[in-house]
Amino acid sequence: MSQHVADALGWAATAVFVGSYFFRRVALLRAIQMLGSALWIVYGMLIAAKPVIAANVLVFAAAGWTLVRSPRTLRPAILGAPAGVKHGGPEGAARNSK
Repeated sequence: MSQHVADALGWAATAVFVGSYFFRRVALLRAIQMLGSALWIVYGMLIAAKPVIAANVLVFAAAGWTLVRSPRTLRPAILGAPAGVKHGGPEGAARNSK
């Protein structure tokens, strides 16, 4: 594979990962971080860079773990509820508006 293809993949991975920080929803941010780290893993394989592969396997795993570790906490972020609202429904909103 040409160096130009590897470079393009590296730049795409960089753009995806940096772009993930512009997402407000935590779940979407984590999913985009996982995509970026997956691209970095492929890039690391193309250039045979074990540190790049290892670091991004860890990033992928951490993003995935935080994405699924607490669905109840992430649910408001996915649905776009205001920060601090932990439970849906009117009783949760009333409790958190005090």
